[in-house]
Amino acid sequence: MLRNILSTRNDYVLAVLRLVLGVVFFAHGAQKMLGWFGGYGFSGTMGYFTMALGLPYILGVLAICAEFFGGISLILGLLGRVGALGILVNMVVAVLMVHRPNGLFMNWNLAVSGGMALGEGNEFHLLALAIALTILVNGSGAFSVDEMLEPAGSRTLRQPV
Repeated sequence: MLRNILSTRNDYVLAVLRLVLGVVFFAHGAQKMLGWFGGYGFSGTMGYFTMALGLPYILGVLAICAEFFGGISLILGLLGRVGALGILVNMVVAVLMVHRPNGLFMNWNLAVSGGMALGEGNEFHLLALAIALTILVNGSGAFSVDEMLEPAGSRTLRQPV
């Protein structure tokens, strides 16, 4: 089982996707967990999740952990498939519970909306879903802890650059 989780290719494109998704979600998770980068921190985020969204407390905690620890997991390439799965589930829930009514686009153009923010659409979430699914299926790629920990006899053939 662990062999399946760690298996990956020495693929530089996977490494780029993993690192970009990891940095983005670490930053989002740090906003929610620690209050960094202008975020509200754990208690502020949990208040929003439980009161405004009606999310059960445990699911709010899991969402914050998926972003924060999933981001770290992807940056390091340590159990990248697990981190990607957490982010994938998180984005599916975000689309279904929060962003679906707002359509595809981010809707940040206040001039078009008469000065009213329409809410975030799904375009970011769909891109994150696609990247997370790619990592879930293919592994962490090059320059990952997973690649270093993978048993030598089970390594996938190296992909040419």
